[in-house]
Amino acid sequence: MIISGANNLENNKSLVNSLNVFPVPDGDTGTNMSLTMNSAVKEVNKSKELDVAAIADSVANGSLMGARGNSGVILSQIFRGFAKALKNVNEIDAPALANALMEGSNTAYKAVMKPTEGTILTVIRESAEYGIKIAKNTANATDFLGKVIEKADETLNRTPDMLPILKQAGVVDAGGKGLIYILKGMHQYLISEDIIQLSEAAEEEPEQAAKPVYEDIVYGYCTEFFIKGKALDPEEFKKKITEIGDSIVVVGDENLIKVHIHTNNPGVIIEKALQLGFLSKIKIDNMREQHEELLISEEERAENQEVKKYGVVAVAMGSGISSIFKDLGANEIIEGGQTMNPSTEDILKSVDRIKAENIIILPNNGNIILAANQAKSLSNKNIIVAPTKSIPQGISALMTLDQEKSPEDNEKKISKAIGDVKTGLITYAVRDSNFDGVDIEEGNFLGIMEGKIGAVGEELIEVIYKVMDGMVDEDASLITLYYGNDIGEEDASKLEQELMQRYPDCDVEMHYGGQPLYYYILSVE
Repeated sequence: MIISGANNLENNKSLVNSLNVFPVPDGDTGTNMSLTMNSAVKEVNKSKELDVAAIADSVANGSLMGARGNSGVILSQIFRGFAKALKNVNEIDAPALANALMEGSNTAYKAVMKPTEGTILTVIRESAEYGIKIAKNTANATDFLGKVIEKADETLNRTPDMLPILKQAGVVDAGGKGLIYILKGMHQYLISEDIIQLSEAAEEEPEQAAKPVYEDIVYGYCTEFFIKGKALDPEEFKKKITEIGDSIVVVGDENLIKVHIHTNNPGVIIEKALQLGFLSKIKIDNMREQHEELLISEEERAENQEVKKYGVVAVAMGSGISSIFKDLGANEIIEGGQTMNPSTEDILKSVDRIKAENIIILPNNGNIILAANQAKSLSNKNIIVAPTKSIPQGISALMTLDQEKSPEDNEKKISKAIGDVKTGLITYAVRDSNFDGVDIEEGNFLGIMEGKIGAVGEELIEVIYKVMDGMVDEDASLITLYYGNDIGEEDASKLEQELMQRYPDCDVEMHYGGQPLYYYILSVE
């Protein structure tokens, strides 16, 4: 069911992408949800156990680590709820599936700070509520899921009535549509017992190569084991061992806990665990011995020993923008942005490579903030997720970071810096549309200002001026532009000179960004 659902979404992800509210060329909801599902499928294929609970856990874990974008994170939480509800289930009948849908809905709502109705959340909630009503009177899971999908379709068609921005754009919610493709793929397998096949070879997701890190080992023994018992509490045990090591992972349930910790006192850890139950698969490795075999030179080791007060992970798209973040001191650049949201696992890998007391994550895109917060919840490091929704906000936040200040002070400084920046984007329309009463034709230049369409036209320069006029006020002092890979240096320089004349009270800076799809990223401070 999972594989069939994932394949059905993959086959239809372009249609889901096309439901982007703004008719811009980087709709990514379908791509994000599909990559999240693909990660779940990979985990399922690794599973050696084929019972319901084990597969549900694999889907939950795989989608959690592979979650991309807001839609992917919400989808991962739906499957987390599924796994919770199917924990002790051997066979899925209609009531079991109804409970799984309801728990999936509840878990997803809890994960979002301010749930918005008219989205994937509404589709899963109304479907689940309907499922609870009909479960006892439905013959089997196949018929049940078919009826739930009918309800989901009906809810999806009402999303424009719940969310005015959808009605303006003339589309239904993309995340809800993606969820329905998954459910329909599952249902098709139940009907035919044939997995929906991919319409074409799925592209392999590019893996970000991990850089080798040689670091001074504070805790020498990698200690792993399982605790078997009754009424176990993983979080409570984690608190007991937090001060005795690092790289701590404690996961499980009331009957089985897996423990991983780097410590100098494995005996103390094991003694605490024995108070809870029986131990199995105990494994203790001397990491200092292993580490010595990996060291290339004393000089290289010395370079990696220093622990800084702050480290920074920034998400950026475009070679020029990536270089700017590096020059400003970012330790890790994750290639990504509006067209390719990094996964929770991508962010975690970058965090793990940085040796710092505090790590700042700059998502630089509203659709990446949830995944960044999910990475924070899974890491043992002290992480601050700066809610940067654009490249200019990210650059301003990084420039304001003070290495001498406390994390609390820097968080306040970053928040103020984000609020002082206005962002504009110049791109083109991929379909005919009508937005806020403005007719948009495919191929028109679009100017987006602070997340809203501020200008539409057939001439690029006119659209740029309209957006800039809307952003520049009497308090503005600095205008910065980042030109994309479709703009030549000569054209960018000409625009820079024109803007200097148009806004004589502002300093104007032009930088090569190299970003795709957006001709210019504009910043006013």
